[in-house]
Amino acid sequence: MKSQKSEINLYKFEDELLDKGYRNICGIDEAGRGALAGPVCIAACILPPFLRIDGINDSKQLSAKKREELYKIIIKQAISYSVVFIHEKDIDNLNIYQATKKGMLECLDKIQVKPDYVLVDAMPLGNIEYPHEAIIHGDALSASIAAASILAKVSRDHYMEKMDIKYPNYGFKKHKGYGTKDHLDAISKNGPCKIHRKTFAPINRYFSKQLSLDLEFDDTKEDNN
Repeated sequence: MKSQKSEINLYKFEDELLDKGYRNICGIDEAGRGALAGPVCIAACILPPFLRIDGINDSKQLSAKKREELYKIIIKQAISYSVVFIHEKDIDNLNIYQATKKGMLECLDKIQVKPDYVLVDAMPLGNIEYPHEAIIHGDALSASIAAASILAKVSRDHYMEKMDIKYPNYGFKKHKGYGTKDHLDAISKNGPCKIHRKTFAPINRYFSKQLSLDLEFDDTKEDNN
């Protein structure tokens, strides 16, 4: 009975939209927003109307093994999906909120089947061509958003596992760039690497001196002009 109630809740938004005549309902979510290193990954996903995927849920509530299983099912069953990486340079230049929003809009541009309606986890997308709703904790309340969260999380995990090979001193395969004790210890020992986000604490303290020097240099240039 408990799992049935959970399933009904998870498809509540989709069922209401289906009753109104919408069919291509697109969920959007991200992974990696709070990490200290690597990109934020955003995914958009349109599931077939009335499809029920057993076990689908917010990616954070699933084991890595279950996420991988559901990832394969979702990409096979989805009407359409897209995945976008916004890398650390853009995150530092834009801030994480705007970088995430940029990725969500790029996902909508990239997805091959255009949505009738968009459900997005928490973040309003502003004036876009599709009707949409931002749902707080949407990845735990909407199957479409949950599917997107799984695509984003698994795609990002795969990327960070590759970064672990490229930068073996940080343990990216284990913590995926989040601020765990092991990760912080590795940063303290080795300093940040190329994929660390320079504007995120505590990474920013390694760059604050250089940033101050750059600002002083820019001020000198202005005085001389």
